[in-house]
Amino acid sequence: MQSAHIHLSDTLLSELSDCISEQIGLYFPKKRWADLERGLEAATRQFDQPDSLSCVRWLLSAPLSRDQIEVLSRHLTVGETYFFREKRSLDILAEQIIPSLLNARASTDRRLRFWSAGCSTGEEAYSIAMLLDRVIPRPDQWAVSILATDINPVVLRKARAGVYSAWSFRDTPDWMRTHYFARTKGDHYEIHARIRELVTFSYLNLVDDAYSSITNNTHAMDVILCRNVLMYFTPAQAKKVIDHFYDVLVEGGWLIVGAVETSLTLFSRYTAAGFPGAAIYRKCANAELPTVQPVDEQPHPAYQLDEPALPRNLLAAEALAFVDAPPDGSIDPARSVLPVADLFMVGAVQREDLAQQALLCANEGRHDEAVVWCEQAIASDKFNPVYLYLLATIQQEQGQYDSALESLMRALYLDPDFVLAHFALGNQCLQLGRHAEAERYFRNALMLLNRQPRDDLLPSSDGLTVGRLIEIITGLLPELPHRGGRYMNMSGTP
Repeated sequence: MQSAHIHLSDTLLSELSDCISEQIGLYFPKKRWADLERGLEAATRQFDQPDSLSCVRWLLSAPLSRDQIEVLSRHLTVGETYFFREKRSLDILAEQIIPSLLNARASTDRRLRFWSAGCSTGEEAYSIAMLLDRVIPRPDQWAVSILATDINPVVLRKARAGVYSAWSFRDTPDWMRTHYFARTKGDHYEIHARIRELVTFSYLNLVDDAYSSITNNTHAMDVILCRNVLMYFTPAQAKKVIDHFYDVLVEGGWLIVGAVETSLTLFSRYTAAGFPGAAIYRKCANAELPTVQPVDEQPHPAYQLDEPALPRNLLAAEALAFVDAPPDGSIDPARSVLPVADLFMVGAVQREDLAQQALLCANEGRHDEAVVWCEQAIASDKFNPVYLYLLATIQQEQGQYDSALESLMRALYLDPDFVLAHFALGNQCLQLGRHAEAERYFRNALMLLNRQPRDDLLPSSDGLTVGRLIEIITGLLPELPHRGGRYMNMSGTP
């Protein structure tokens, strides 16, 4: 349907601007109402509304659905990006931050967690993956996780495919394209599978969805990159997102934002890292920011965009010697409610407290401690599937996928109607390429969810509602290979 152009009144534009700000976070002050109208016209056609006036009234008649949010965000934001954009920030990440993490974790769990928030078509997330591939001396000895999220499902589908035109390489040297990509039809390039598999792409509304949460993997991050995203938000929404990031980061974690997004007020809980030409903050509660070396004019030997990588055996000494502080593999008892030595002397501690301790440790990235708390909770109540589900999520974080599957199956044995266990099994099977099993578990979850009111909160889900999980699952189903066209609609029927 061809929509008619109707000039909207200031009152309607103001109401629409407030609605979009509150539910999506996008900021459209009066001076940007022309942009809002242009984006709305495109959305009106996609919504199949007769004109923009009817579309606005329809949008304002009820809280925005996920479908409405996705369409609006698609037409109201600019997804323009390319590989190694704002190279200064990535230089510092490669030359300072990652070596310090390698040094700190060398004798502990050897786990690194990154989050590209507002990832668009994936170039930033894959840039991080390629950077890590060059800097980490022995990648096979490290568990690396890169989460990439966006509110736009169209850009997420492109990101998962990992196929890009030459325009995405406009600020990168030719050798990087030839080293990490394969030429496909036309002037397009597909990223190598080993790099693509380092990144998990997922839908997330930074303004409305829950995080830090072990349910959607938004917890215990070492580094968050959210560059050129916050500038689209109102100051209040940006502050809300920045404070959530603080909770997501581990102690000493890093937040990298766009160079134009610095603010003393918005980042008041953080310590500015002080790198010229880059906006980088650190979570250092009650502590001085550790001294960092200035970035030299010449790149560190472990990271050079203009030359092929050095041999791995040379990178090892360079990366681990880059920070002076010796690695400390001990667990600080002060960070636990109970000292490590007393973990098994729980006495009068209630079962719920054990689970909460497990969740606290998991959210802070202390997975070994979390497992101990989980096992104590399970021992105290062998018939509670929630503790097994929590254990499974921690095992997944540790890369123990077989153990996680076993824990989830035990949870379903105790409670066949445990929705989150079905959902978690579907997710894990999807990641392992077991698509038929993934679809089966997702269908089971949808069947159970559609028996409940959509506004109900799901137990043990960090505030996830029935309706929100239905939306998440129905968004995942199209990612499965087509198998005869039998995919569930929002009502849960084939």
